[in-house]
Amino acid sequence: MKKFAVILACLAAVPAFAEEYFDDYGTYNNSYDEYSSYEYSNPSPNTQRRDNYVGIRIHKNERIAFKYDIHDGGNSTIRKDNWGIGAVVGNRLSDFAKIEFETSYTGAEQTKRSTNYDFDVWANMLNFYLFQEYAGAIAPYAGVGIGFAAIWGDIDAPYGHMSDSVFDLSYQAMIGVNFALNDRIDLNLGVKYQYFGEVEHELDGREFAITDVDSTEFFIGAVYKFGL
Repeated sequence: MKKFAVILACLAAVPAFAEEYFDDYGTYNNSYDEYSSYEYSNPSPNTQRRDNYVGIRIHKNERIAFKYDIHDGGNSTIRKDNWGIGAVVGNRLSDFAKIEFETSYTGAEQTKRSTNYDFDVWANMLNFYLFQEYAGAIAPYAGVGIGFAAIWGDIDAPYGHMSDSVFDLSYQAMIGVNFALNDRIDLNLGVKYQYFGEVEHELDGREFAITDVDSTEFFIGAVYKFGL
């Protein structure tokens, strides 16, 4: 009985296979009640999917915030408009989802109330996006990312100097639009919020303050698509 079912399944598949075969390789012509040779159409010269990509990304930080909180004391928040740069490598998983690794650098330096703040931030994120493509060229998207950020904080205050670093959990959310300029190059525009983490500052051998770092950024990027 099982063999019979398998045979029926194979027979049922033959017409579909034949139809696909003729659609892909040629058309049978029996006009004038005579058999003639098959007519073949040339396959597309390059049908390789380019689901992998590498690229660069320029960030414009809108008031990146460093919330400096002194234990049992006051707090101060410095905000700075500046630029950052990053690189991405990713893969298009399907027609509506893609995944990428992003590494980026940003930082800020500012003097406030006789205290000089100097921060450097290096973030490494794994991002996941959902998108919808229109006309094969425009794709709005939304994404989330999680990873780790290295934060270096150097604070020179009248009461002492503190130089500390941390490798902390980071997360982000972003929305934007991707434009396919051609078969190889995409242009990407978007905005995102990112929480980089917090760095603890020590003074005279004890924890003196904590700085939380987050930002809202606009970004523009370009990627090169390729297949493997």
